[in-house]
Amino acid sequence: MSSSVDDVLAAHGVHVRPLHRVISLLRADWRDLGELVRISTAPRRSVEDVLNALGDDLERNESRLRLAPAAREKYARFETPDRKTDPDLLKTITSYVENVPAPLAALDHVQATPETVLDRALWLDERYDLDTAKLLFLGDHDLTSLAVRALRPDADLTVVDLDDRVLAYIDELSERSVRTLHTDLRVGLPPSVAGRMDLVFSDPPYTPEGMGLFAARGVQALAEPSDGRLLLAYGYSPRHPALGAQVQRALATLGLTFEAILPDFNRYFGAQAIGSAADLYVCQPTAKSKKNRGGKGKAAIYTHGPQSVESAGGAKPSLLDKLHEIATEGGLALESRPVDWSVSGPEGDAVAMDLSADPGPWLLRTLLGTNARRLALLVPNAHPDLANAEAQAALNRLIGAKYKLRLLRSTPDNRHAVVVADAVEHQEELLTRAHARLANVSLDVPADLTDARLIDLPRHRLAELLG
Repeated sequence: MSSSVDDVLAAHGVHVRPLHRVISLLRADWRDLGELVRISTAPRRSVEDVLNALGDDLERNESRLRLAPAAREKYARFETPDRKTDPDLLKTITSYVENVPAPLAALDHVQATPETVLDRALWLDERYDLDTAKLLFLGDHDLTSLAVRALRPDADLTVVDLDDRVLAYIDELSERSVRTLHTDLRVGLPPSVAGRMDLVFSDPPYTPEGMGLFAARGVQALAEPSDGRLLLAYGYSPRHPALGAQVQRALATLGLTFEAILPDFNRYFGAQAIGSAADLYVCQPTAKSKKNRGGKGKAAIYTHGPQSVESAGGAKPSLLDKLHEIATEGGLALESRPVDWSVSGPEGDAVAMDLSADPGPWLLRTLLGTNARRLALLVPNAHPDLANAEAQAALNRLIGAKYKLRLLRSTPDNRHAVVVADAVEHQEELLTRAHARLANVSLDVPADLTDARLIDLPRHRLAELLG
C-alpha cells in the first residue's frame, strides 16, 4: 500500500472507518463516486483524497472505478469480518456479566444485558478505528471494556472507576491488558489519562448533575476535544420529558453537539422506570468545551443513597463538633477540609473531614492522600473497612507505615464512627508522596504503573505494591 494512502488515512485518526469501507467497496466491484459516498458515509472530498492516493492501483471505466485485480491483495486488511453472528462472543460476555460484582444502588449501578454490552463493542469497532484509538471508560460495571477487548485484543483501553471491586474483576479477566485506575470523578481525573484519549464511553448517573460531571471529565480526558467523541448512555421516561431536556441542556452548556442519538440502544436488567432502556448519545465537543472541563464536581450526583440529589448532605453540626473535639485532643490546631484527596495540601496539625456519605472508597483514599499529624474522619458505622476484624486488619496493612489507626465505633452516635489516624514516627516515603508519579518515587514499580500515582491505583494493586 502506498505511503500516500497511509497519509490520507492517518489524517482521519480514529474516524477512518468510512474510508476503510471505500477501499473495501473498490476491492469488491466497480463503483461510481456517488455510490462510494452514499454507502461509506464519508464526505466526497475525503473519498476523492483516497482515490487520488490510490494512484495506479485504481482502474477507471468512464465514471466507474475499482481496484485493479493485481493490487487487491495489498488492501485485504480493510475487509472487516462480520462478528455479529459469532455465538462464542456472546457466550463469553454473558459469563463475564453473570459474575460481575453485585450492583451498588448508591452508585446507581443497573446492569446492562450481555447483548447490549456486545452491541456497544461491535458499534464502536464498526464506527472507529480501535486499532489506533485510545479508549477510556468512565465507570464500567457493565464490562464494555472486556467486550471491546474480546473484539480487539490489541486495543488501547483504560477504565477508571470508583468501585475497587469492578477494577479488580476487570484486571483479572483481562489479565491486565485493560489499564485500571481508581478515581471519584467528583474529585478529578487521574493526571495520567487527562488529555490523552481519543474516545470516551460512559453510562453515567442519569441526573443532570451526574451527566454533566461525567461529560465534563470525558472532555477533559480527550487529547483534542473537537476530534474526539463522547459516547454516553442516557435514558428518561417519556412520561417526564422535562428530565431529558435538563440533561440535554447540561450537555449543551458544556459545548457538546449531538452528532447522533440512537434510541433504545442500551437495555438493562432493571431500570423499569425508564422502560429498562436508554439511548446512546454520540457527542462531539466544540471549541467551547475546552473552557468547561475543569474544577470539582458536586457531591450529590446519584438518584439513590446518601449522595443522591435529594439527600440533605453533610453531618449534623453536633456530630462535627464532637469530631473536631477528637481531632484536637492534646492541643493540636484544627484544620477542617472538605472531602478531597486530589492534592495533599499543606501538612496540617490536625485535619478533620466529614466522610459520613462515603460509599466505601473514600476512607482509604483520604488516608493515603492527606498528610497531617492527625486525621479525624467521620464515617458510617457500617463502613466496609470497619465491618469486621479482617477488614480492619486489611486497612491497617495498607496504611500502617504512615498512620496508626484508632477506630472509634458508634461515635459520636450509633450510626457513625470516627477513624483517628496519628502519624507514625518513620513514615514510608511512598505513602507520604501519594500524588507523585510512581516512577519519581520508587524504582521498584511495575512498568504499567510508572505514570500513575499511588492515589490512583486500584486497591488490589495498592496491596501488591505496598506488600
